[in-house]
Amino acid sequence: MSGDDRQSELAREHKERQEKRAAAEQTAKARRNTFIGAGVAVVVVAGGVFAATTLVGGDDSQKVSAASTPSASASTSPPPTSLPSTAPKKAKDISCAYKRDNSVPHKFVGLPGQRPNLKLKTMTVTTNHGDIVIEIDPNSTPCSVNSMAFLAKKGFYENTKCHRLVTPETAGLFLLQCGDPQAKADGKNPTDGQGNAGYTFLDEAVGVVPYTRGVVFLTQPEGAEGQNSSQFAISVSDENTQIQPDYSTLGMVTSGLEIIEKVAKDGFLINKDDITGDGGSTAPKNPIIIKKVTLK
Repeated sequence: MSGDDRQSELAREHKERQEKRAAAEQTAKARRNTFIGAGVAVVVVAGGVFAATTLVGGDDSQKVSAASTPSASASTSPPPTSLPSTAPKKAKDISCAYKRDNSVPHKFVGLPGQRPNLKLKTMTVTTNHGDIVIEIDPNSTPCSVNSMAFLAKKGFYENTKCHRLVTPETAGLFLLQCGDPQAKADGKNPTDGQGNAGYTFLDEAVGVVPYTRGVVFLTQPEGAEGQNSSQFAISVSDENTQIQPDYSTLGMVTSGLEIIEKVAKDGFLINKDDITGDGGSTAPKNPIIIKKVTLK
């Protein structure tokens, strides 16, 4: 397929996604308004890092949110700028379970402990372009935060490349996906987006907020449950409210989104050999390399 043909195909697919988003826009906004207006408390139930394939995975990028009936004030409600508050918990009352998984490419550095640290408040992803700072709430997703803290201390994310960058023009979404320790992000590796930490854990706080600009969530393949591991995605657009609530809300970016926006302007590498279809098929042309992750 020539470059012009590929661009025409991308344009056609983008138009189709725009039509789907237009049909779902009112319901997606109403869902967000209902959540914010009611001040719903987060209930620990579920989340998801991509263990077997990738982001919004096998192609969850085409999902449209199922939402409540539109309300009169839905169009005036702003997207959330921070996580909803939750009632404090006690670590002794929480027991996180992590299960070994050898089914996909992975880097195993051990299993996290059962008791989470509920005092953690921020996660900083230090990249070759600068820091992305994320507000986290272990009271909402204790086992997800516990896993991230464990992997960070083990140096799991050091020198890993974010393997997927998509924009509205390419996939109808605008987000960056990272956390595959085996990813080469070179537009050639057929298994980019499949790797994990060699273990999985159950879902938490699925869909507690819409996946608007700044929301960070764990990823898993279409139809999967309890497949959380090391991969996560950062939403860079309110258009991502179309994503169906199958993913754990890990946190909210407080600074650093401009890093992703700047890199996105440099374009991306299309991986024609991506065996998952759309998992690791669009790596940033200007690589985003994670130097370290710190939770405190």
